[in-house]
Amino acid sequence: MGWGEARANFRRWARVPAVLVAGALTAGCFQPLYGGGTSPDQPTVRSALRSVDVLEIAAPANSSEARIAVQMRNDLMFGFTAGADPQPPTHRLKVQITGGRSVVTIDRQSALPNVEAYGLNSTYSLTEIGTGKVVVTGRASTNVSYDTLGQQRFARISGMHDAERRAAKVISDNITTRLASYFISGS
Repeated sequence: MGWGEARANFRRWARVPAVLVAGALTAGCFQPLYGGGTSPDQPTVRSALRSVDVLEIAAPANSSEARIAVQMRNDLMFGFTAGADPQPPTHRLKVQITGGRSVVTIDRQSALPNVEAYGLNSTYSLTEIGTGKVVVTGRASTNVSYDTLGQQRFARISGMHDAERRAAKVISDNITTRLASYFISGS
């Protein structure tokens, strides 16, 4: 081993304690998302989410968006409460959704779509019930693709419904994470 290699090896090992010290100093800056509050008088994120009232998501009756709206509201409520009883509401969440399908690829022989995509867009706002002040607003969107398998009608419909469910879950998880972040940081 030459002098240059020994010096490079020493520098590499000299960085390890520096990284460990930096990690130890910043460890107190992070809080588990669903852990306890930073002080005894601060509620936990889970209890704060349990006190969010999720309003019914408006969608045209008997449409695919109505089915998605019900599933998304259920996903949000379960994400907030984890199946436990909700607490008295301190905040109200209003969500609006729009969705649409598009053809990604077409089979050249049959001229039928092989792959389609479903896009779901949402806007949401969180309002403090006591003050009527809107504290969080945001948008979430996702695109999920699904195979239509050419002429198999049942497979196409099943794939379409699965894509809608996946899109609703992605959006509800995104909203849950954003609200949890608000309850931790206050912004």
